[in-house]
Amino acid sequence: MNNNGYRIVVDAGHGGSDPGAVSGNLREKDFTLKAANYMYNRFKELGVPVAITRDLDTTLSRAERLNTMRNTFGNDSKVLVLSNHINAGGGEGAEVVYPLRTNANLATMILNEIGNRGQIKRKVYQRVLPENPSKDYYYIMRETPNTTALLIEYGFIDNINDQRKLQNNLLDYVEGVVKAVSDYIGINYKLPNNFDNNGNDMSNLYTVKRGDTLYSIANNYNVTVQSLKEINNLLSDNLAIGQTLIIPTEEPISSNDEYIVQAGDTLYKIANDYGTSVLELINYNNLPSTILSIGQALKIPKIENSNIVYIVKPGDTLYGIANTYNVSVDAIKNLNNLSNNLLSIGQQLYIPESTTVSETDYVVYEVKPGDTLYSIAKEYNTIPDAIKEYNNLDQDLLVIGQILQIPTVETQTEYIVYQVKPGDTLYRIANNYGISVAQIMQLNNLTSTLLTIGENLLIPNTTSDY
Repeated sequence: MNNNGYRIVVDAGHGGSDPGAVSGNLREKDFTLKAANYMYNRFKELGVPVAITRDLDTTLSRAERLNTMRNTFGNDSKVLVLSNHINAGGGEGAEVVYPLRTNANLATMILNEIGNRGQIKRKVYQRVLPENPSKDYYYIMRETPNTTALLIEYGFIDNINDQRKLQNNLLDYVEGVVKAVSDYIGINYKLPNNFDNNGNDMSNLYTVKRGDTLYSIANNYNVTVQSLKEINNLLSDNLAIGQTLIIPTEEPISSNDEYIVQAGDTLYKIANDYGTSVLELINYNNLPSTILSIGQALKIPKIENSNIVYIVKPGDTLYGIANTYNVSVDAIKNLNNLSNNLLSIGQQLYIPESTTVSETDYVVYEVKPGDTLYSIAKEYNTIPDAIKEYNNLDQDLLVIGQILQIPTVETQTEYIVYQVKPGDTLYRIANNYGISVAQIMQLNNLTSTLLTIGENLLIPNTTSDY
């Protein structure tokens, strides 16, 4: 195909240890990587010589990024540098920045095409270096002196309307950029092969069957639950029989895969992304606490489906099923990627292996004057409810001389695992352990004070030496 001498360098802004703009669990670097990879593949498909600064979540130095921009195709006005970014600062809509050495034609065409796809058009503009108004503010323009370099901001990561648009329509906006550039350089624009109107690859599809969960589908295709949700724009884990899902192309997740902690990561988020649990990550990596460091390497356990498959019957509840199999409600929800406790008759659930304490894992204790469940639990580094459950006690009253079996659960870390019981509140649990509600919420990444029966909570261990 005749590309009229134009060559394109696609840039994914930020990356690796540099997340760019962040709002909640949304990171600029993730959006820009998704946009850049799509843009790169589209220009290849259209027959335009194209390069990309990064196609993975890697950290690039300024020199490395500039080396690709300046040296891959030379340094002239027919080298288009398209740098993908997400804005921040409370505004709304798309912007395109163009360098001092060019006119606004291409920038305006790009913004108009993004606007044609439903995004608010803010402006095209130039930005100068404060200490030298004759130079461009952005180094990708300032230090690529002869190229046609543009910075494309698709929306504001901290605006609630743009957040929704970026999550659902980003690739459609990128396709608008591809269309505008194709028109500008004078090539025959064609719709993408095997792509839908939102730019999603339709060549690898799966139709949801009865009993399917996002976790089981992800496990079958060796991808993550999070990647399935992102490529299909799913806002929950609920699936419908007959629903069509796009299966992303990913490297298989091996039993010893490592994940490098990024800014804004929590154990809960990482566990959710890989279809595992916080406790499994803690145990698998021998972590002393839930605190993570940027750049820290975590081993991701391979979760195998349990041999037990349970079909939901009339009257079933998650609490009742969990009680039957001696597991927690949270364990069933994690394994099946359930976002709530609602069940459907005929629904298929995978049941994890029981992690209850064996019959021999206890010590015998005789109640003495002044003893309470709390004082005994503290002495043995366990919790009052664990003693009550193990001894089938229905009240907290003890009798002098009473024989108790104390379960020997390992709790010599900075947390205790507590399972929510009927009638529990965060205030009551916090009061029992002599801590604050805020501490529990922060440790467990809770966004509200609502609790679910059977839910596991991490409680700071006030008896720890750490």
